[in-house]
Amino acid sequence: MLKKTITYKDFNGVERTEDFYFNLSQAELVEMQHSKQGGLETYIKKIVDARDSSELIRLFKDLVLKAYGEKSEDGRRFIKTDELRMEFSQTQAYSDLFMALASNEQEAIAFVNGILPQEKE
Repeated sequence: MLKKTITYKDFNGVERTEDFYFNLSQAELVEMQHSKQGGLETYIKKIVDARDSSELIRLFKDLVLKAYGEKSEDGRRFIKTDELRMEFSQTQAYSDLFMALASNEQEAIAFVNGILPQEKE
């Protein structure tokens, strides 16, 4: 699970600092892997090799929104709904995060590594 603390200005001009959580479970990763012909890694490699920036942008958006959720108070669940994703996508925090990932390769790599399931010991 990745926790990103983002400081942004809301649409009333108020500066806010909030924690946002991102995670992909093993089940979600397997589902994504099988949703692309040849697998997710092959799909990503094709995009990068073709320098298809519009498809790379779609992939980043998909990854960020698929990984976004809210932890339950007791920590037992990581809640992901279309409504939560839509609400997050309408914030300046989402826009700031998206632009940071789209413009900084190292930050994008760290984000992807942070949302991937951790191997069990």
